[in-house]
Amino acid sequence: MSRWLERILSEFQTDLSPLWIAADPDGLLLDERILSALSERGFEVLPFNDSVGFRAEYEERYREAWDRGETGTAPSLILHCQTSDIDSLPWDYLRQARKVALGLANLFPKLNYGVIRQIGNEHLDSLYAASLRHADHVLGERDTKDFILTHIFKISPHLINRAEDFWHQLIRLHYRQTDLPDILANRLAEVLGEKETFKHLHISELFTSRSKTFRLLQEAWEGFVRSRFTLEEKPIPPYTSKHAVPFEHDDVRVMVDSLFLDGALHPVTVQGSTSHWPDWMKVGIVQDTLAMKALVEQGAKALQHDMPGENSSFRDWTQFATRYAELVSRWHSLEAGQADSISQTIKALQRQSDDHLQAWVRKHYGVLPSVSIVRAPVMLHHIPRFLSMRHAENAGQKIALVVMDGLALDQWITIRDWLSAKDPQFSFEEGTCFAWLPSLTSVSRQALFSGLTPRGFAESIQTTNQEKALWLKFWQDHGLRAADVYYRRSIKRVDELVALESDLNNAGAKVVGLVVDTVDEIMHGAVLGKRGIANQIQTWCESSFIQQLFSILLDAGYRLYLTSDHGNVDALGIGCPNQGVIAEMRGERVRVYRSEALMNESACAINETVRIDVTGLPNDFMPLFAKGRNAFCQQGQPLVAHGGVSVEELIVPFVEVSYLDGY
Repeated sequence: MSRWLERILSEFQTDLSPLWIAADPDGLLLDERILSALSERGFEVLPFNDSVGFRAEYEERYREAWDRGETGTAPSLILHCQTSDIDSLPWDYLRQARKVALGLANLFPKLNYGVIRQIGNEHLDSLYAASLRHADHVLGERDTKDFILTHIFKISPHLINRAEDFWHQLIRLHYRQTDLPDILANRLAEVLGEKETFKHLHISELFTSRSKTFRLLQEAWEGFVRSRFTLEEKPIPPYTSKHAVPFEHDDVRVMVDSLFLDGALHPVTVQGSTSHWPDWMKVGIVQDTLAMKALVEQGAKALQHDMPGENSSFRDWTQFATRYAELVSRWHSLEAGQADSISQTIKALQRQSDDHLQAWVRKHYGVLPSVSIVRAPVMLHHIPRFLSMRHAENAGQKIALVVMDGLALDQWITIRDWLSAKDPQFSFEEGTCFAWLPSLTSVSRQALFSGLTPRGFAESIQTTNQEKALWLKFWQDHGLRAADVYYRRSIKRVDELVALESDLNNAGAKVVGLVVDTVDEIMHGAVLGKRGIANQIQTWCESSFIQQLFSILLDAGYRLYLTSDHGNVDALGIGCPNQGVIAEMRGERVRVYRSEALMNESACAINETVRIDVTGLPNDFMPLFAKGRNAFCQQGQPLVAHGGVSVEELIVPFVEVSYLDGY
């Protein structure tokens, strides 16, 4: 165990008190590793967002059991208060609880507090170790920034003097899917901007935006390929441009193959002989579809090698999901015969990822509802709170959330690539979120619009009819009037957008929530599997619906985000048991029961099932999942379905859409 974990955990001893209050203004406890370690020691962390909601949870799940001498949901509960002032808490909590005060200023006395509070909890473990080892005196703001850049991100700004140094550091950072915090990117820009080599670059934007970096790299690679070599085996003068990237330099080209294998960059199609081309370049060019098939196969093997495991972090899984989705999207784009020829390789990857993810979910999924969302939401129910923070900190910036019902991450990539090719005015800052289990619309989408865990909307968990009311209540609780909030669902056709635009102009809403259910309808009518869905999504893109929807919202001044409530998988039927009213909900990938006895009975009667206890569900809402990529339908029937535990169903896109500023 690291010294950072030991330091935080030393504050909490289970035998001292069942109820604790943590005054934690910097959200130190809301780190995945700390939450997991506390859980293993018998603690559950419950954020104190409002007194009524907390008291209901506390009374039902903890205090009544403790009063009976029972353990309850957990032996100890930590009331997490993200402020240093806890005197306003209810008196009975203050009287009973043991209190702990945590803060970055005390834990990092030699580093500047204003800087370290902006770098993200995921880096504090490494920073604590580095501060103990290397911070031998108190550092000011500028020196703290340089200290963190050097010891945590392995970037020494004063030593970056050549173009190859710059591009090596930038590509290495984004390949690990790590964006620099703004405060550190600005420091880099301050140091490097004084050097003639880098004055033409938007340094801060590049180090904080993975999408802008790879968009620039893609354009640079295309220019490099088309101008650096000819097809007559006679090289012409080296490729030069405003954004020339030194791809040939050893420090840069060593990472190029990984960028193409993972789908971060797309190969350029060329004609004619390339026998004279250097071997290192060939991963970034395609002469025919066989070359793309080979690239997909190599990518699948690389993913199998790099797959996260049971003890990985949620960030490891979201990074894997992004690479996996790029691969699946490429696989679906191959000709049918070529895709079939490597299908066993892809299916082996799917089976392995499903098994690994399921083991991880059993151990770590339960802590995700409590993790910090300062940088980005981690689960779907975090999104409203994240958006409210953006709305508040940007002087009432208007917010629009587009939910594409049923859109898997690989299907978002199909949309993104089409838009990037056909309408390059759009820019995408891409992230991911975990859906709720079971990954059903009535569970996951309600969590998304309500900002609540499913236990918070137990009365309506089987329907989506309360979404509008839940969306409105969330924003009213966060200071908006009913007239400021707009919600609409079942949008799918271009001819509906005129009325939508008129509604938005007339309503003058500050916050908009929209449900686009085209993909879900395509999915449930699919007869050619996910490959067929990918083709139908491309056809849908050609209708210009998505372009027009994005433009309407952006032109109206909304900060635009896109997400999905769940993904989908190709599944195979294992039989459809006739259970009548025994199962409360009968999905294709999951069945839900209201009593443990009925669920256990069904688990024995239905082969190939998996039970997972999901924190955050109502006590009488018990899912039983189909094992692997099976479905509860006619034996041997192929279909596209959702509700289960797989990378494609559980990890969904969360994307900010904007207009490209240009360079």
